[in-house]
Amino acid sequence: MNPDEKIKWEAAGKLAREALHFGKALIKDGEKMLNVTEKIEGYVKENGAKLAFPTNLAVNNVGAHWTPSTKSKDVFKRGDVVKLDVGVHIDGYIGDNALTIEVETNEYSKMIEASREALNVAIDVAAAGVNVGIIGHAVQDKIEQYGYRPIANLTGHRIKRYNLHSGISIPSIRERGGPILTSGDIVAIEPFVTDGAGRVGGKRNSNIYHLRQIRKIRDEKATKLMIEIRDRYNGLPFAERWLHEIQDDATKNLQKLMRAGVVSYYPVLDELGNGIVAQSEHTLLITNSGNEVLTR
Repeated sequence: MNPDEKIKWEAAGKLAREALHFGKALIKDGEKMLNVTEKIEGYVKENGAKLAFPTNLAVNNVGAHWTPSTKSKDVFKRGDVVKLDVGVHIDGYIGDNALTIEVETNEYSKMIEASREALNVAIDVAAAGVNVGIIGHAVQDKIEQYGYRPIANLTGHRIKRYNLHSGISIPSIRERGGPILTSGDIVAIEPFVTDGAGRVGGKRNSNIYHLRQIRKIRDEKATKLMIEIRDRYNGLPFAERWLHEIQDDATKNLQKLMRAGVVSYYPVLDELGNGIVAQSEHTLLITNSGNEVLTR
């Protein structure tokens, strides 16, 4: 990694952290989720960066993958357990971080603490030469000490430029073997904790999309939207509501792209035992002596 690249990774991590905590202060009983999301994303843009993915608001038994649409009327309610996940990129160099807020109650403060402490033990372990299974072992041990389960099929991930999930997954459960971290790796570590079954799944549309392929389409406006998505987002996830900056009838043309197999949505990931979920996440630069937390 050259010095210019490191500066961009660090700058993206710093702004991601700032945007996350800016957003945390906005989440209150009665606040519209769409308004909060747009304020967070506006904050990132006003500070000269771009979104690495749409701001995620996963509430209660939703583990991950949900953002408001342009028509969303959803509001935060007292007692909600909200996972706020914010990603920022500067020239493709990404900072990804998350935290959990309980809106005006403290029923799940122990679960939220478990997710933070599981992340802390993972940070203590992560270094060049470490097998990712060792990290998963440490995370599961810590979560179980609190009396909860890790979510087995939600993992951390290595990050590369313009690539959020670049081939290495970092488990939150005990695993044998697996990839070994190397100096210079950028990784997001994100333990998910639940009082439910410990797995997620689902099929509902999260309002978060990705470009699957470029192909010939007969519709001119849909073709223009496809090319604009490619050029604006460089393979990163995007939101339906972002597309209205491009076309007035973007929703209709997005549907055409989905029917053509050009675009797919990410499904909402619900906890399969209907349990509450908490999450904590940081982005790390792996070094020979340990790591540098870029989003701290």
